[in-house]
This record gives sequence, structure tokens and C-alpha cells, in this order.
Amino acid sequence: MKTLDRMTEGPWQKYHGPNLGYIQDQYEKFLQDPQSVEPGYRELFASWGPPPSLENNEKKADSQGQGVSYDPQLMKNGVAAGKLVWNIRTYGHLAADIDPIGIGNEADTRLLQPESYQLSQADLAALPAEIVWEEAPGDIKNGLEAIQRLLQLYTGSIAYEFSHVHDEEERKWLNQQAESGRYLTDMSVEERRGLLKKLLEAEQFEEFLHRTFVGAKRFSVEGNEALVPLLDEIVRQMAEADVNSILVGMAHRGRLNVLAHVLGKDYGKIFSEFMHSPNKHLVPSEGSMGINYGWTGDVKYHLGADRYLKKDEARQVRITLANNPSHLEYVNPVVEGFARAAQEDRSEAGYPKQDVNKALSIQIHGDSAFPGEGIVPETLNFNKLPAFRTGGSIHIIVNNRIGFTTEGKDSRSTHYASDLAKGYEIPIIHVNADDPEACIAVARLASDYRNKFKKSILIDLVGYRKYGHNETDDPETTQPLIYQKVKNHPTVSTIYMKKLVDGNILTQEQVDGLKNGVVEVLKNSYENVKTKDPVDQILLGLNPTDGKSKTEAATNVSAEVLRGINRELLQWPEGFTVYPKLQRILERRSNSLDEGEKVDWGHAETLAFATILADGKPIRITGQDAERATFAHRNLVLHDAVNGETFCPLHRLPQAKASFAIHNSPLTEAAVVGFEYGYNVYSPETLVIWEAQYGDFVNCAQVIIDQFITAGRSKWRQKSSLVMLLPHGYEGNGPEHSSARLERFLQLSGEDNWTVANLTSAAQYFHLLRKQASLTNTDDAKPLVVMAPKSLIRNPRVASPVNAFSEGGFQKVMEQPGLGQSPKKVERLILCSGKIAIDLEDALDKQKGEDQSWIHILRVEQLYPFPKEEITRVMQKYPNLKEILWVQEEPQNMGGWSFMEPRIREIAPKGTEVRYSGRPERSSPASGYQDVHAYEQQTIISFALNRKTINQEISLGR
Repeated sequence: MKTLDRMTEGPWQKYHGPNLGYIQDQYEKFLQDPQSVEPGYRELFASWGPPPSLENNEKKADSQGQGVSYDPQLMKNGVAAGKLVWNIRTYGHLAADIDPIGIGNEADTRLLQPESYQLSQADLAALPAEIVWEEAPGDIKNGLEAIQRLLQLYTGSIAYEFSHVHDEEERKWLNQQAESGRYLTDMSVEERRGLLKKLLEAEQFEEFLHRTFVGAKRFSVEGNEALVPLLDEIVRQMAEADVNSILVGMAHRGRLNVLAHVLGKDYGKIFSEFMHSPNKHLVPSEGSMGINYGWTGDVKYHLGADRYLKKDEARQVRITLANNPSHLEYVNPVVEGFARAAQEDRSEAGYPKQDVNKALSIQIHGDSAFPGEGIVPETLNFNKLPAFRTGGSIHIIVNNRIGFTTEGKDSRSTHYASDLAKGYEIPIIHVNADDPEACIAVARLASDYRNKFKKSILIDLVGYRKYGHNETDDPETTQPLIYQKVKNHPTVSTIYMKKLVDGNILTQEQVDGLKNGVVEVLKNSYENVKTKDPVDQILLGLNPTDGKSKTEAATNVSAEVLRGINRELLQWPEGFTVYPKLQRILERRSNSLDEGEKVDWGHAETLAFATILADGKPIRITGQDAERATFAHRNLVLHDAVNGETFCPLHRLPQAKASFAIHNSPLTEAAVVGFEYGYNVYSPETLVIWEAQYGDFVNCAQVIIDQFITAGRSKWRQKSSLVMLLPHGYEGNGPEHSSARLERFLQLSGEDNWTVANLTSAAQYFHLLRKQASLTNTDDAKPLVVMAPKSLIRNPRVASPVNAFSEGGFQKVMEQPGLGQSPKKVERLILCSGKIAIDLEDALDKQKGEDQSWIHILRVEQLYPFPKEEITRVMQKYPNLKEILWVQEEPQNMGGWSFMEPRIREIAPKGTEVRYSGRPERSSPASGYQDVHAYEQQTIISFALNRKTINQEISLGR
């Protein structure tokens, strides 16, 4: 009776046939390992015990007097059919027709065969359709027809991988969409005509370039022309869903075609770039100079574009194709940053208000790059992170089945190029690029999923590559068998034209007319360009400004205003319990702006942020520990010591007129820096800051720095005011926690591309942040690289009095107080930057009472742009200089010396030696031994402050 009650009153009563068989199968797994089944089933089994067996079902029927008997074999067949259906949904993709030229290895598809479950066609035909497939359409009459239809849906030219999606609602919805077939319903004649025209435009554009500009590289999309109508359909679907911005990132393959047919770039402009190209024959790959377009420029297949599509009289959609260098996937986080910036309203205090429906990012990947480049999983990891999520991206792998000369077996360890996405529960749809109608169906399904669930989805567009990696490369030397097939394979437009003509949808005359019309437009555009006088657009360059900004905004803030803001910063919500130790630290700030008191580094930063917000400038700061900061000096997100709730004082600041976003980031440098760069480019009015946990960690973002931040303005006229805070300083913490690689940033400095600073006072930091904020969204905007302090954060010598904030501004160089009072006596002028200047000041204080008239110290707070005039002005004050000594704590081949030496020599007074004091050249940035570090540091300081060492070389051993 207990079993009967459990069956009739519990959850098991709703399970019958194959569904009951599936539950029984799950229970067997549960008995062996509870963790092997989903949490929902674990809870059911724990609460209700085992599900009823087939025999219990039979007894149940008899006990209820229904007189119904069940055929055990029929029920076993039902259970087996249920397993078959499950495996068709899970593994149907292995048998799908998604390989246009048949170069893939055959997969094991036995799990899709009824014989593997001891089922014959007669067995399946004997089962009711709804027993096998609960939502079987009305025209399906039995289990055999149900299995046949499901196989047709799951093994056609579209293949689905949804079983790794853990959310049951999402997975059920996805399977329902695949099984409904509604996305594969017949298109209208006009829709098919438009689809054919898109394919012909893509194909004929490539063929025209190939014939007209023989040997020119263009990285054609041929073999995957369906990308163009697929992408165009996504844009159309998103426009109908009221998305305002569509942000696209892709590598160079197919970019020209996307520019022409999705972004609407004029054919004439593209032809003009080819006609003026000076280096058509650079090998082996993209080349390094290419067609340059009015500045130092970039090759044509790296350039981006914007397009505005009108939805109606009052609304329009902005489509942006991001500029991208040849580091193929590094544009991914940049475009995600674009999307987040486009989704956020930063006009009010507090965190920005995000609406994920405002913008969509589309990421177009290569099949070798997607599993091969680490930036891809770094960016996919943003999917659910509060600071970086964008409500889902649509990912498209343009799958050529080959990368340069490397086949999949040499480039990945996975079955599909898309398998990486499974780890992030991203649904995957594979589609045959030779079936354009299937591609349109997939575009619609992907768009609906993203709009419904606000999550990412991936389309694996499987085609081939008609030519080599570029059009001058011969692929038959390494893939002769593949390219025999490629040569004999008809193009997608040829296949589709035949389908439309054979199906009596269009006549041969109509398709020929479409093709001729497309070719005629191309010819006319080319002839029009030929008649125009060529304009020399090559290597015009940007004029360096020597660091002189056209807009020098005042950065000082009155003491009265600062004190008012400071009082508000120390107001916490009623009932909020600040961690007692932290509360004492924060409360010390209450009187730090009084006369005779000083403001430390962290406090100066908070005051800078507060005043920038009061000026109406939004701020975004991220980093692995940005809320607290690695060295616990920021603490801008307070945690209630009792209940763990959080509070940010800058969010309730009455003076704030813009948003303040502060987030901890994942342990990822490249993707986060790329994201913040993209956010800043798309939202240029925002002061965007990234802070490294340690300065050394910026190494991991080197590609983003080299390809985007340092050269974005020169290559693409893409302005950024991104701030990078890189903790830097030698405190004996070993080679990996000392150097932010100052030398690399100085080596990359040119054309006034950014500011590089190494500061020695809290007030300097305050003024520099405010100066950077004033430059956002102006022609003078440029990135700021700060060698941020570590031990100096709490060093009292770095703290500044209130008048240093209320008066003056940022100083590119600072003279050491108390020195240089007798100009004619000064024989040695020390130039230094950052922490070593504080070490020198500390040593000077210990030498008080000794003669220091012979020496003067100049702190170079801004290393680039080189402050030539300011340093020259100081040098000229000392007529008897014998030596200018550059002092640094980094090894001689690192730090600022190599950059500064030629510039100092150029302006040094005649007859004055220029020498170096620091560590010798090393391969490693710093010693791992504290005693060695201390000895070296003391030797550098002692040498610099010893009059007897004038015109001598320092010796630290090599």
C-alpha cells in the first residue's frame, strides 16, 4: 500500500513509458554515485525513494480494477526508444550533413541506430508516437515515424549540441526549437531572391577583386560566403528587437566582404585602396605596411567601420566593425567592452544602469584560433561576471577546416573547433555553409535565444577555403587532396541557383539577370574610380606635440570643497558596521585636510575620484583587487562586518553628477585590459582605469598594449584615455613582484601616443588623475601609464598637505626641497624617478649636518613625453655642473636609463658628463634574496650621494 500511495500521490505518477524508463535509469546511476545525476533528481530520490518499476505499474493497474495488462516487452521497447531519442538529441550532430567537401573523419554513430537498442522497425512502429516523442507533430503516427523525423531534424545540414547546457528550461526550449522545424519553414520567393543576391554579391565581389587586382591579398571569404547573409540576418533580427548598437569583431578573413555587404562600405573606396597599394607582393602573410589611409595607417583588411541603419524616422541601429590587428582573437574582449559601454547609462551617481537589450556583440572567430588562442576562454569567462557580462554574445566560427597550412589534427585536441564553448554552457549549432537557407534559420534561432535568455550562443559555420591562406599562397603543396576536392566543388551560389531553378522558384533568366546586375555594379564602381585622379594618402603621419596639450584644465580644488567632500566620504548608512580596524584607518582621514596634516596616497586617490565625479565625469575602475586594492589602500567598497552587505561611499556622494563603477576582475590581464580599452574607446567621456595586481602582471596583456593601446591612434585614429596603474618598485620581493617593465612602455613611446609617469607624491597623483579626466573625449585624449607605488603608499614622505591639492597642478619634474640653494656650488645633478627618489631623500636626511651644497636632485615625474624644457631650465641654473647622474633601482638594461640617456645627453651643458648609477645589466628584473637586494640598493644610494664618486663608474658586480 505504501508503494501504491507513493505512486499515486508522489511525483512518479506523471512518468510513463520511456520517460519512466529514463527515471529508472537515473535512479540506478544515483545508487552508484549520487553526484552523477542532476540535483533535482537527487532531491526526488532522497525524498520519495525509488521510482516504481514496470511490474509495479502493472500491479497498480490491476489493483485499481482497470483490467489493463502491460506487455513487458512493449514497455522495454518503450524504454529503449526513450534512450534512443535522448541520444539522437545528444549525439545526432555526429551524423549530420555539415561537411560540404567531405574531408572530416567519420564519427561513431551507433548510438543513433535502433539496432543498438535491440529495436527493429516493427518494434518502433508498434509504439504510439507520443510515447516516443512527447511533442510529436500531428502528422507523426507511430514511434518509427517519430524516430525518422527526429533523425531528419538532428542529422541534416544543421547539427545541434545542447546537452551540456545545465539549465533545464533553456535546454528544453532549445530542443523544442530544433524539433519544431519552424526556423526551416519555407521562405518566400522574395526572401529567397534576396538571399541569392547576397550570395552573388559576396561571391562576385571576391572574383572581381581576384581578376582585377591579380596577386593582391584580400583574405577572401570564398568557401564560406554564407557568412554574409547569415550576419546580415542577425543584424536584421536584432534591429527588429530594438537593439541600438551591434558591435562586431573579426579577424581579416572575409573582412572586406563584410565591410562591403554588411557595413555598406562603398565599392569605390575599397577598389581605390587596392589601386593605391604599394606592396601587393609582400609575403608570407598580411604584410606590415599595406595600404595606408591618411595616418601611419594599417592594411585594409584590418580596418573597421561604422554604419547607421534607420529603423524608422526616429530610430536607427549603429553597426560597428572593430579595427583588429593580426593577433586574430584579441579583438574579442575589445568588442565586449564596446558592448558594455553601449549598454550602460553613466549619467547618475552610483553604479551605471545597464540594459543588455541596448547592444549586442557578435564575435566572428577562426576555426584554428578559437581553440588555439588563450584570449578566447578568457573572454568567454566574462559571460556571467557582474563587471563584464553583456547579456550574451553571438559567436560565429568561420570554419575553413584549415589554418594557414595546419589541419585540425595538428591544431586542436577536440572533435570540433567549437568544443571549448561547452565548458561555458554555450549552446552550439553547426551548419553547412553550402545550405544558405539553413544558415538563415540558424541566424534566427541564435538571435531568438540571445534575446530570450540573455546568454551567449555559438554558430559553427562549416565550409572550406577556396585559396591558400592568402591569394598568393599555393595550398596544394601541403593539402593536395583537400584542394583537389575544392577545385571540383561548385560554389554555394551555383548550388543555390540550381536549387531555385530546379524547384521552379526562379527561372534561369531571373538568376542570370541577378548575377549580371551584381557584376555590372562592380564594373561601374571600378570604372568610376579609374577616372578620378589618385590622391596620395600614404604615410601622412601625426605630428608629435612634445606633450603640450592644447587644453590645460585647472586641476586644483579649493580646500573648502575638498573638506566638504571628505566629510561626506566618511558618512556610512545607518546600521552599517564597518570592520573596526578599517574604520579606525578611515576615520583618521577626517582631519587630514587640516593645516599641519597630510593626505596619503589612497586618500588622495579617493578625493581625486570624488572631485572628478563632481565635475560630471563618469569613472570605471577594474582590477583583480580593485575594490580594496592589492595593498589595501583603497577600500572603496566596504563590507559590513556583521551581515556582509557592501557600501561604496562614492555612490552616495551628494556632489557626484556621474556614475562610479568599481569591480574586482578575474585573474585575467589580457582580456580585462582589452575590455577596458574597448569600453573607453566606445565611451570616450569615461575615465577608465585598470589596475594590475602587481605591475609585472601587465606582461600577460602585452598583445593588447602593443597592438591596441600604444598604436591605436596612429593606426586607426582611435582615441583612448585608458589609465593603467602598474605597481612598481624594488622592495626585495624578488624578480616577479618588482618591475612593471617601465622600459617596455618607454620603448613603445612615440608620436605623443601616451603619458608615462612615475610619481613621488600623493598630490601629484591627485593632479595627474584630474588632468587625465579633463582630457577624456577631447582631441588630446591619450592613455596614461602610471608606475604606481607599493611601499610608498603609506610612506609619510609621499603624503601631501592640503595646499598641494588646492594650489598648482601636475608637475612634470620636481626639485628636491632643501638642495640647490647655492647654484654655483652644485657639481652633480641627480635625475631620478619614482621610489628611488624617496630612498635618496631618506638618505639625505640621515646625512643632515654634512655639506650637501655640491648636489641637487631632480625628480622626473613624467618620463614620456620627455620634459625637455623643464629639465633644461633646471640644468641652466647650475653653471658649474660636472656631472649629470641618472639614478635608478632597475638593472641598466631596464628601467628608464636607455630611454633617458640620449635625451639627457642632447640637452646636457657642454663639458658635463652623463653617467649612470644603478644595477648592472641583468636578465632577471631583481634579486630573489633580500640581503642582496638591500646591499645593492644601499650601494646605489651611497654612490649617488658621495662627492668622491663624481665622474666615476658604479660597480655592483656583473
